[in-house]
Amino acid sequence: MGIAVTSDPKGARRAARAIDALRRGWPISVEGGQGTLNLLPVETVDLDAYVSAQSQVTLLISSSRADTLKLLNQRAAADPALPVQIRLTDMESATEIIAIADPVLDMQHPMKGPFRCEELAHPEAAKAAMELARHGGLLPAFLVVQETAEDVLQTEDVTAYADSNALIISAHAKLPVAANTQAHIYGFRSEADSTDHIALVVGERDDTTPVVRLHSECLTGDVLGSLKCDCGPQLHAALDQMSEANWGVLLYLRQEGRGIGLINKLRAYALQDQGFDTVDANQRLGFAIDARDFSIAARMLELLSIPTVKLMTNNPEKVDGLESCGISVETRLPVKIAANPYNEYYLDTKRDRTGHKL
Repeated sequence: MGIAVTSDPKGARRAARAIDALRRGWPISVEGGQGTLNLLPVETVDLDAYVSAQSQVTLLISSSRADTLKLLNQRAAADPALPVQIRLTDMESATEIIAIADPVLDMQHPMKGPFRCEELAHPEAAKAAMELARHGGLLPAFLVVQETAEDVLQTEDVTAYADSNALIISAHAKLPVAANTQAHIYGFRSEADSTDHIALVVGERDDTTPVVRLHSECLTGDVLGSLKCDCGPQLHAALDQMSEANWGVLLYLRQEGRGIGLINKLRAYALQDQGFDTVDANQRLGFAIDARDFSIAARMLELLSIPTVKLMTNNPEKVDGLESCGISVETRLPVKIAANPYNEYYLDTKRDRTGHKL
């Protein structure tokens, strides 16, 4: 069994540096087949300082955000996922730009515009920038600027970053937990971006097939006991079921909010408060319904020398994700969690719109 890692680790690291720059509000430049796109992140840059020095502003926004604003993607027939570039010539403050970028603010700022759509000169670079924003947990919205950043990123670097599952086991220790005092914890680190993932091996390992749970990080559910989701109860149910089996493995993946990051997940919660379900909230923010990468979990299992699993999940995509990377799923074990008044609609949405099943 073998799982391929990125063929361009240097490119993945360049993308990781660009993501760090975006989080700090620094400029990035992305070079595609048609030229170079120079950008500043709307969410983290000093917008007041930028707007005060400009007579007009050019924005790059996601296709879904443009659709909400009733703006035209000139290349929609060829690629409806392409971002849209707009120009604003009568700007008053940074607040107006943020209101254009953040759908959570639509009810506070219902009147926007006028806008003028412009031809997207560098479509591949624009798409790559949107992907970088998602990896950085930022709003997919950029200021288009003239000055080229110190480091120029290639669109292939973003692909290398997305495809990178080059992990190493960085640490290992005994960790008695409430569900089972016989447990060991393994810390995995990504060579591309230093993201840490965790595996908890519960019980005494033997030749039987382990019960395995892929659990994506959920601060609100796992730590704070949120009633809006079923993550916390699923986590503890998984550990209990592993303790009842011969042994099991919990893979705790640092992919908060189905891969869109903690802050964007909270924005999705705010949109749910406005009446959108979890699927529409993610899409309204400009992200995929589920942006997680389960090849990371497959790589973790490979490093632990676990080729076959009994997978605890209601999500068929997790089964497909492991099997496509060479991990055999012997059986799928459903996770049955009682609904409460706060998450009943959320659970129905997962069943009806994303294919979850018991």
